[in-house]
Amino acid sequence: MSYRNKNTLLRMVEIQDLVLERKRHGITQRHVYETKVDPHYHISYSTFNRYLSYPAKQELKKQQQKENNEFANIK
Repeated sequence: MSYRNKNTLLRMVEIQDLVLERKRHGITQRHVYETKVDPHYHISYSTFNRYLSYPAKQELKKQQQKENNEFANIK
């Protein structure tokens, strides 16, 4: 797994969790983007929507399992 890909997936998960938390309080996705995501992560609104639709947690789990299997084969 590439280091960059892992960091991107971790950023996606962080943004997804932030949006879920704010939506529970009735705040819109657009407002979360404008007040929290854009100032901190400096991504476009289309990238923000792409991050929300990507199954990042599932992908991280798959990559972690793959790393564990590769590590086990080395021993």
